[in-house]
Amino acid sequence: MFKYKEFNFLSHSPYVTSISLLLAMGMLIWIALEGFNYGIDFAGGNEIQIRFKKAPSIETLRNYITNKGFLKPSVQTYGDRQEFLILTGSLENQKASFSESNFQPVENLVESLKIDFKAQGIEIRRVDSVGPQIGSELRTKGLLAIFYSLIMILIYVGLRFDYKFAPPAVICLFHDAVWTMWIFSVFHLAVNIQTLAALLAIIGYSLNDTIVTFDRIRENQTFFNKKMSFSAICNRSINDVLSRTLLTSLTTMLAVGVMWFFTDGVIKDFAFTLAVGVLVGTYSSIYVATPLVVWIHYFQHKRNAKSYT
Repeated sequence: MFKYKEFNFLSHSPYVTSISLLLAMGMLIWIALEGFNYGIDFAGGNEIQIRFKKAPSIETLRNYITNKGFLKPSVQTYGDRQEFLILTGSLENQKASFSESNFQPVENLVESLKIDFKAQGIEIRRVDSVGPQIGSELRTKGLLAIFYSLIMILIYVGLRFDYKFAPPAVICLFHDAVWTMWIFSVFHLAVNIQTLAALLAIIGYSLNDTIVTFDRIRENQTFFNKKMSFSAICNRSINDVLSRTLLTSLTTMLAVGVMWFFTDGVIKDFAFTLAVGVLVGTYSSIYVATPLVVWIHYFQHKRNAKSYT
Protein backbone atom coordinates (compact mmCIF):
# COMPACT_ATOMS: atom_id res chain seq x y z
CA MET A 1 0.00 0.00 0.00
CA PHE A 2 2.80 2.46 0.90
CA LYS A 3 5.75 0.95 -0.93
CA TYR A 4 6.98 4.22 -2.42
CA LYS A 5 6.08 6.53 0.44
CA GLU A 6 7.73 6.84 3.84
CA PHE A 7 5.93 8.82 6.52
CA ASN A 8 7.84 10.55 9.30
CA PHE A 9 5.69 9.32 12.19
CA LEU A 10 8.20 10.14 14.89
CA SER A 11 8.71 13.79 13.95
CA HIS A 12 5.78 14.89 16.14
CA SER A 13 5.86 11.96 18.55
CA PRO A 14 7.10 13.95 21.58
CA TYR A 15 3.91 16.01 21.50
CA VAL A 16 1.46 13.35 20.31
CA THR A 17 2.69 10.65 22.70
CA SER A 18 2.80 13.01 25.67
CA ILE A 19 -0.75 14.20 25.01
CA SER A 20 -1.97 10.61 24.60
CA LEU A 21 -0.45 9.52 27.92
CA LEU A 22 -1.72 12.63 29.73
CA LEU A 23 -5.21 12.01 28.37
CA ALA A 24 -4.97 8.39 29.55
CA MET A 25 -4.07 9.59 33.05
CA GLY A 26 -7.01 12.00 32.99
CA MET A 27 -9.31 9.20 31.86
CA LEU A 28 -8.02 7.02 34.69
CA ILE A 29 -8.94 9.77 37.18
CA TRP A 30 -12.38 10.07 35.54
CA ILE A 31 -12.92 6.32 35.89
CA ALA A 32 -11.84 6.41 39.56
CA LEU A 33 -14.30 9.22 40.30
CA GLU A 34 -17.26 8.18 38.14
CA GLY A 35 -16.89 4.39 38.17
CA PHE A 36 -18.71 2.01 35.84
CA ASN A 37 -22.23 0.86 35.15
CA TYR A 38 -21.66 -2.75 36.19
CA GLY A 39 -23.90 -5.41 34.72
CA ILE A 40 -25.41 -8.19 36.82
CA ASP A 41 -22.24 -10.27 36.36
CA PHE A 42 -20.30 -7.83 38.56
CA ALA A 43 -22.98 -5.97 40.56
CA GLY A 44 -25.42 -8.82 41.16
CA GLY A 45 -29.00 -8.95 39.95
CA ASN A 46 -31.48 -10.83 37.82
CA GLU A 47 -31.78 -11.32 34.08
CA ILE A 48 -34.98 -12.59 32.50
CA GLN A 49 -35.30 -13.28 28.78
CA ILE A 50 -38.86 -13.49 27.50
CA ARG A 51 -40.59 -13.76 24.14
CA PHE A 52 -44.13 -12.90 23.04
CA LYS A 53 -46.29 -13.88 20.12
CA LYS A 54 -47.94 -10.46 20.42
CA ALA A 55 -45.47 -8.20 22.22
CA PRO A 56 -46.46 -5.27 24.46
CA SER A 57 -44.49 -2.03 24.43
CA ILE A 58 -41.29 -1.60 26.40
CA GLU A 59 -42.93 1.10 28.52
CA THR A 60 -45.79 -1.25 29.42
CA LEU A 61 -43.36 -3.94 30.57
CA ARG A 62 -41.22 -1.44 32.50
CA ASN A 63 -44.24 -0.01 34.35
CA TYR A 64 -45.51 -3.51 35.10
CA ILE A 65 -42.20 -4.60 36.63
CA THR A 66 -41.90 -1.34 38.61
CA ASN A 67 -45.38 -1.85 40.04
CA LYS A 68 -44.25 -5.28 41.24
CA GLY A 69 -41.72 -3.55 43.49
CA PHE A 70 -38.54 -3.69 41.41
CA LEU A 71 -36.46 -0.51 41.49
CA LYS A 72 -35.35 0.97 38.15
CA PRO A 73 -35.65 -2.14 35.97
CA SER A 74 -34.01 -2.20 32.53
CA VAL A 75 -36.15 -3.52 29.66
CA GLN A 76 -34.69 -3.80 26.17
CA THR A 77 -35.46 -5.65 22.98
CA TYR A 78 -33.37 -8.73 22.39
CA GLY A 79 -32.93 -10.11 18.90
CA ASP A 80 -36.23 -8.83 17.48
CA ARG A 81 -39.26 -6.81 18.58
CA GLN A 82 -40.97 -9.89 20.01
CA GLU A 83 -38.19 -10.72 22.47
CA PHE A 84 -37.11 -8.77 25.56
CA LEU A 85 -34.35 -8.80 28.15
CA ILE A 86 -35.34 -7.67 31.66
CA LEU A 87 -32.58 -6.64 34.09
CA THR A 88 -33.32 -5.95 37.76
CA GLY A 89 -31.25 -5.37 40.87
CA SER A 90 -30.25 -8.19 43.21
CA LEU A 91 -32.58 -9.55 45.87
CA GLU A 92 -30.56 -7.84 48.63
CA ASN A 93 -30.96 -4.46 46.93
CA GLN A 94 -34.69 -4.98 46.43
CA LYS A 95 -35.68 -6.21 49.89
CA ALA A 96 -36.65 -2.75 51.11
CA SER A 97 -39.48 -2.63 48.58
CA PHE A 98 -41.06 -5.89 49.78
CA SER A 99 -43.10 -6.46 52.89
CA GLU A 100 -41.78 -9.97 53.59
CA SER A 101 -38.06 -10.60 54.08
CA ASN A 102 -38.32 -14.18 52.83
CA PHE A 103 -40.16 -13.19 49.65
CA GLN A 104 -38.64 -14.46 46.41
CA PRO A 105 -39.25 -11.56 43.98
CA VAL A 106 -37.65 -13.12 40.87
CA GLU A 107 -39.73 -16.28 41.03
CA ASN A 108 -42.81 -14.22 41.88
CA LEU A 109 -42.22 -11.89 38.95
CA VAL A 110 -41.80 -14.81 36.54
CA GLU A 111 -45.06 -16.39 37.71
CA SER A 112 -46.87 -13.04 37.47
CA LEU A 113 -45.61 -12.52 33.94
CA LYS A 114 -46.86 -15.97 32.91
CA ILE A 115 -50.33 -15.22 34.27
CA ASP A 116 -50.82 -11.57 33.33
CA PHE A 117 -49.36 -11.85 29.81
CA LYS A 118 -50.78 -15.26 28.94
CA ALA A 119 -52.99 -13.71 26.27
CA GLN A 120 -49.91 -12.27 24.51
CA GLY A 121 -48.37 -15.76 24.25
CA ILE A 122 -45.48 -15.19 26.65
CA GLU A 123 -42.58 -17.63 26.79
CA ILE A 124 -39.96 -17.50 29.56
CA ARG A 125 -36.74 -18.41 27.79
CA ARG A 126 -34.10 -17.82 30.48
CA VAL A 127 -33.79 -16.67 34.10
CA ASP A 128 -30.33 -15.92 35.57
CA SER A 129 -29.52 -14.56 39.03
CA VAL A 130 -26.20 -13.43 40.52
CA GLY A 131 -25.77 -12.37 44.15
CA PRO A 132 -23.86 -9.14 44.92
CA GLN A 133 -21.14 -11.03 46.82
CA ILE A 134 -20.48 -13.31 43.86
CA GLY A 135 -20.57 -10.31 41.53
CA SER A 136 -17.97 -8.49 43.64
CA GLU A 137 -15.78 -11.60 43.63
CA LEU A 138 -16.03 -11.89 39.85
CA ARG A 139 -15.12 -8.22 39.49
CA THR A 140 -12.03 -8.63 41.66
CA LYS A 141 -10.91 -11.73 39.78
CA GLY A 142 -11.44 -9.94 36.46
CA LEU A 143 -9.17 -7.06 37.49
CA LEU A 144 -6.56 -9.54 38.72
CA ALA A 145 -6.72 -11.38 35.38
CA ILE A 146 -5.85 -8.15 33.54
CA PHE A 147 -3.09 -7.30 36.04
CA TYR A 148 -1.49 -10.75 35.80
CA SER A 149 -1.67 -10.70 32.01
CA LEU A 150 0.23 -7.38 31.92
CA ILE A 151 2.89 -8.74 34.30
CA MET A 152 3.39 -11.84 32.15
CA ILE A 153 3.60 -9.68 29.02
CA LEU A 154 6.24 -7.51 30.72
CA ILE A 155 8.33 -10.62 31.47
CA TYR A 156 7.82 -12.12 27.99
CA VAL A 157 8.79 -8.97 26.08
CA GLY A 158 11.79 -8.43 28.36
CA LEU A 159 13.06 -11.95 27.60
CA ARG A 160 12.05 -11.96 23.92
CA PHE A 161 13.61 -8.59 23.04
CA ASP A 162 15.33 -6.26 25.48
CA TYR A 163 14.35 -4.61 28.74
CA LYS A 164 13.93 -1.27 26.96
CA PHE A 165 11.11 -2.78 24.86
CA ALA A 166 9.15 -4.30 27.76
CA PRO A 167 7.90 -1.17 29.62
CA PRO A 168 6.69 0.58 26.41
CA ALA A 169 4.72 -2.55 25.43
CA VAL A 170 2.96 -2.73 28.82
CA ILE A 171 2.34 1.04 28.92
CA CYS A 172 0.86 0.80 25.42
CA LEU A 173 -1.51 -2.00 26.49
CA PHE A 174 -2.46 -0.11 29.64
CA HIS A 175 -3.15 2.95 27.47
CA ASP A 176 -5.46 0.92 25.20
CA ALA A 177 -7.36 -0.58 28.14
CA VAL A 178 -7.86 2.81 29.82
CA TRP A 179 -9.13 4.48 26.64
CA THR A 180 -11.58 1.64 26.00
CA MET A 181 -12.92 1.54 29.56
CA TRP A 182 -13.20 5.35 29.66
CA ILE A 183 -15.69 5.18 26.79
CA PHE A 184 -17.73 2.68 28.81
CA SER A 185 -17.65 4.99 31.82
CA VAL A 186 -18.61 8.13 29.87
CA PHE A 187 -21.56 6.56 28.06
CA HIS A 188 -22.63 4.42 31.06
CA LEU A 189 -22.39 1.21 29.06
CA ALA A 190 -22.79 -2.02 30.99
CA VAL A 191 -19.51 -3.61 32.06
CA ASN A 192 -19.86 -7.39 32.37
CA ILE A 193 -18.05 -10.66 31.70
CA GLN A 194 -18.28 -10.13 27.94
CA THR A 195 -16.63 -6.70 28.29
CA LEU A 196 -13.79 -8.26 30.26
CA ALA A 197 -13.33 -10.98 27.62
CA ALA A 198 -13.24 -8.32 24.89
CA LEU A 199 -10.71 -6.28 26.90
CA LEU A 200 -8.38 -9.27 27.21
CA ALA A 201 -8.80 -9.89 23.47
CA ILE A 202 -7.85 -6.25 22.82
CA ILE A 203 -4.71 -6.63 24.93
CA GLY A 204 -3.71 -9.68 22.89
CA TYR A 205 -4.49 -7.96 19.58
CA SER A 206 -2.60 -4.79 20.46
CA LEU A 207 0.36 -6.78 21.78
CA ASN A 208 0.58 -8.73 18.53
CA ASP A 209 0.71 -5.50 16.52
CA THR A 210 3.34 -4.02 18.85
CA ILE A 211 5.49 -7.17 18.76
CA VAL A 212 5.52 -7.13 14.95
CA THR A 213 6.82 -3.54 15.00
CA PHE A 214 9.43 -4.32 17.66
CA ASP A 215 10.62 -7.35 15.70
CA ARG A 216 11.11 -5.22 12.58
CA ILE A 217 13.05 -2.64 14.64
CA ARG A 218 15.41 -5.37 15.82
CA GLU A 219 15.88 -6.67 12.26
CA ASN A 220 16.56 -3.21 10.87
CA GLN A 221 19.08 -2.52 13.62
CA THR A 222 21.19 -5.36 12.22
CA PHE A 223 21.27 -3.80 8.72
CA PHE A 224 21.19 -0.05 9.40
CA ASN A 225 22.79 0.35 12.83
CA LYS A 226 25.86 2.15 11.44
CA LYS A 227 24.03 4.01 8.68
CA MET A 228 20.99 5.45 10.50
CA SER A 229 20.10 6.78 13.93
CA PHE A 230 17.96 4.63 16.19
CA SER A 231 15.04 7.03 15.76
CA ALA A 232 15.31 6.75 11.95
CA ILE A 233 15.47 2.95 12.21
CA CYS A 234 12.30 2.93 14.30
CA ASN A 235 10.52 5.23 11.87
CA ARG A 236 11.56 3.04 8.93
CA SER A 237 10.32 -0.04 10.84
CA ILE A 238 6.89 1.52 11.36
CA ASN A 239 6.66 2.21 7.63
CA ASP A 240 7.81 -1.32 6.81
CA VAL A 241 4.89 -2.86 8.73
CA LEU A 242 2.37 -0.08 8.05
CA SER A 243 0.56 -1.93 5.27
CA ARG A 244 0.32 -5.05 7.42
CA THR A 245 -0.95 -3.00 10.39
CA LEU A 246 -3.65 -1.17 8.44
CA LEU A 247 -4.82 -4.20 6.45
CA THR A 248 -5.05 -6.33 9.61
CA SER A 249 -7.00 -3.60 11.39
CA LEU A 250 -9.29 -3.09 8.39
CA THR A 251 -10.16 -6.76 8.00
CA THR A 252 -10.71 -7.08 11.76
CA MET A 253 -12.99 -4.02 11.73
CA LEU A 254 -14.99 -5.53 8.84
CA ALA A 255 -15.63 -8.69 10.87
CA VAL A 256 -16.40 -6.69 14.03
CA GLY A 257 -18.69 -4.36 12.06
CA VAL A 258 -20.73 -7.28 10.76
CA MET A 259 -21.16 -8.57 14.33
CA TRP A 260 -22.18 -5.12 15.54
CA PHE A 261 -24.72 -4.41 12.80
CA PHE A 262 -26.34 -7.84 12.49
CA THR A 263 -26.38 -9.11 16.08
CA ASP A 264 -27.81 -7.97 19.39
CA GLY A 265 -27.32 -8.43 23.11
CA VAL A 266 -23.95 -9.53 24.48
CA ILE A 267 -22.46 -10.15 21.00
CA LYS A 268 -23.20 -6.55 20.01
CA ASP A 269 -21.54 -5.25 23.21
CA PHE A 270 -18.55 -7.55 22.61
CA ALA A 271 -18.20 -6.26 19.03
CA PHE A 272 -18.40 -2.62 20.14
CA THR A 273 -15.63 -3.15 22.70
CA LEU A 274 -13.43 -4.85 20.12
CA ALA A 275 -14.02 -2.06 17.59
CA VAL A 276 -12.90 0.62 20.05
CA GLY A 277 -9.89 -1.48 21.07
CA VAL A 278 -8.77 -2.14 17.49
CA LEU A 279 -8.85 1.57 16.62
CA VAL A 280 -7.00 2.61 19.78
CA GLY A 281 -4.55 -0.31 19.49
CA THR A 282 -3.64 0.56 15.90
CA TYR A 283 -2.95 4.16 16.92
CA SER A 284 -0.98 3.26 20.06
CA SER A 285 1.35 0.79 18.33
CA ILE A 286 2.56 3.69 16.17
CA TYR A 287 2.35 6.71 18.46
CA VAL A 288 2.77 5.24 21.96
CA ALA A 289 4.84 2.04 21.96
CA THR A 290 7.57 2.94 19.44
CA PRO A 291 8.17 6.55 20.63
CA LEU A 292 8.58 5.25 24.19
CA VAL A 293 11.24 2.80 22.96
CA VAL A 294 13.07 5.71 21.28
CA TRP A 295 12.91 7.76 24.49
CA ILE A 296 14.26 4.93 26.63
CA HIS A 297 17.03 4.30 24.10
CA TYR A 298 17.94 8.00 24.15
CA PHE A 299 18.09 8.25 27.94
CA GLN A 300 19.99 4.95 28.14
CA HIS A 301 22.72 6.21 25.80
CA LYS A 302 22.80 9.59 27.52
CA ARG A 303 23.35 7.89 30.86
CA ASN A 304 26.04 5.62 29.43
CA ALA A 305 27.81 8.62 27.90
CA LYS A 306 27.90 10.34 31.29
CA SER A 307 29.30 7.23 32.96
CA TYR A 308 32.33 7.31 30.63
CA THR A 309 33.10 11.00 31.20
